[in-house]
Amino acid sequence: MPGYRVWALPGLPEIREGDDLAKLIAAAEPGLLDGDVLLVTSKIVSKAEGRIVEADDREAAIDAETVRVVARRGPLRIVENRQGLVMAAAGVDASNTPAGTVLLLPENPDASARAIRDGVRDALGVDVGVLVTDTFGRPWRTGLTDVAIGAAGVRVLDDLRGGTDAYGNPLGATVVATADELAAAGDLVKGKADGLPVAVVRGLPHTVITGSTGSTGSTGSTGSDEDEGARAMVRGARDDMFRLGTSEAVREAVTQRRTVRAFTDEPVDPGAVRRAVAAAVTAPAPHHTTPWRFVLLESEESRTRLLDAMRDAWISDLEQDGKSEESIAKRVRRGDVLRKAPYLVVPCLVMDGSHTYGDARRDGAEREMFVVAAGAAVQNFLVALAGERLGSAWVSSTMFCRDVVRDVLGLPGGWDPMGAVAVGHAAEDPKPRAEREAGAFIEVR
Repeated sequence: MPGYRVWALPGLPEIREGDDLAKLIAAAEPGLLDGDVLLVTSKIVSKAEGRIVEADDREAAIDAETVRVVARRGPLRIVENRQGLVMAAAGVDASNTPAGTVLLLPENPDASARAIRDGVRDALGVDVGVLVTDTFGRPWRTGLTDVAIGAAGVRVLDDLRGGTDAYGNPLGATVVATADELAAAGDLVKGKADGLPVAVVRGLPHTVITGSTGSTGSTGSTGSDEDEGARAMVRGARDDMFRLGTSEAVREAVTQRRTVRAFTDEPVDPGAVRRAVAAAVTAPAPHHTTPWRFVLLESEESRTRLLDAMRDAWISDLEQDGKSEESIAKRVRRGDVLRKAPYLVVPCLVMDGSHTYGDARRDGAEREMFVVAAGAAVQNFLVALAGERLGSAWVSSTMFCRDVVRDVLGLPGGWDPMGAVAVGHAAEDPKPRAEREAGAFIEVR
């Protein structure tokens, strides 16, 4: 019956910068055979290559290793790193390293794997495959597993497309991630805290490219005899359906923006609001201008002072309208959504760069252009807040007392408040949104 063995190598010392991993592995397991596969935890590769930094520099190290941020929740960042891997914190890790330090991933894991393979061949005269492994989380799946981030002498992908299954059905999409399956098998015997960073798989010689001297190439046909390295397993941007989100995901992100009128007492991360502002100011604007400003009211004193002044102005307006005290009190209570929010933002429109025509029709259209741009920025802001798992409610009230708002907040005369946004963590999930048929809002000509 088909089968294989996998075991961890005991007896390896604590790895330090400059250590020759191939010689240490050969000494620990001199009985390696052609066709064996070595599974080497990336941490000892990083230590041997001096990829260690002070823990105080961890955030800066993550920034340096990051190509793009894929997702963020609180302090956790899922990023694409310089090796093309999408993982938490760019692979910068504080586990299994001396206190006060963190480890970066190997600079070139495929090259690291080739060096170990060549060194083992020189020491023992055998052709083995080598995988450098690291621990990954996975979208839509709870738990961690080891995957291959570097490879030498291993057929990392087994392309079954064009073949048939046991029932004769054609295989049109099956490409097996052999290297990741081997990495996961090794993790079962290495453990995470047992001090066993290297494992051996024996009995699967078909996965090893015997006699290969390695290749620096990172492209090529899957399943061939070419030693592509683990870089061949990184899905390119063109084929990545989830890189920026499918159209369905984009629509879902927009619809997550819901008006929230009740918030918890949990404080709001100012960094999340600033990231939302960064998204807001990508909105379209006329004449290549930047007609948006966002006033962040982060202190309770500033929020209370503004809302008290706006309440007094509103009451004065309602009294002039002849409203009763009961009616006034009822209307003023509508402002509670702003007063009870832990964070307020006042978006403002500025007409910097606008054109003056001296004609009422064209001057009116000019302002409307800027108002539309401001609305686009506010929508961007609200959607980005939803992406940060923050609830929000846009309320128009500052537009009815702009002079009061400018005076209380000390804003320039040319800044026009365009409502206020209450921000916080929703006290409850929003009710299902009523369905709207898009056709009711479309006219085709």
